[in-house]
Amino acid sequence: MMNKYETLVILRPDLEEEKRNELIEKFKGIIASDGEVEEVNEWGMKKLAYEINKIKEGYYVLMNFKANTDLPKELERNYRISDAVIRYIVINLEDK
Repeated sequence: MMNKYETLVILRPDLEEEKRNELIEKFKGIIASDGEVEEVNEWGMKKLAYEINKIKEGYYVLMNFKANTDLPKELERNYRISDAVIRYIVINLEDK
């Protein structure tokens, strides 16, 4: 059974557009490999709530998707190993 999830990822503000798009496609591909991407909203550049490693803003991307329970772990692993990702969160929308 597939659960509904939402993930918000904040990318470094100094990424070139091409690199940023490649990264977003990569994350969408990870989801699509074993799930279903429902919606991708690029919020664009926003000021961070607080400075992280001297970075004051980031490029926000919100994705809604359906997947089995193993996929978020794999997605988070990829977020962690990517230098371009400042912060991320994956939320299970089925959890009450």
